[in-house]
Amino acid sequence: MNKNSWLDKRKNIILLVRILLAASIILLCLDFIFERHSYFNWEGWFGFYGFYGFIACVGLVLAAKILRKLIMRPENHYDR
Repeated sequence: MNKNSWLDKRKNIILLVRILLAASIILLCLDFIFERHSYFNWEGWFGFYGFYGFIACVGLVLAAKILRKLIMRPENHYDR
């Protein structure tokens, strides 16, 4: 039984990307409206939290790739 997911259709992927892009732009524009009470100077920069989150996410993915190489076991590890 081969049941297709709604993510298998290209138009749904394009719609999802557009929705996420619109949400990101709206949240970035809200940075002009709300006043932040920052502790450090760089926290007051425009879009700081969005960029910081993106860099942190990329860093986590890269760290996970390195960690995987360090702790990965062979496929038949538990069969021995």
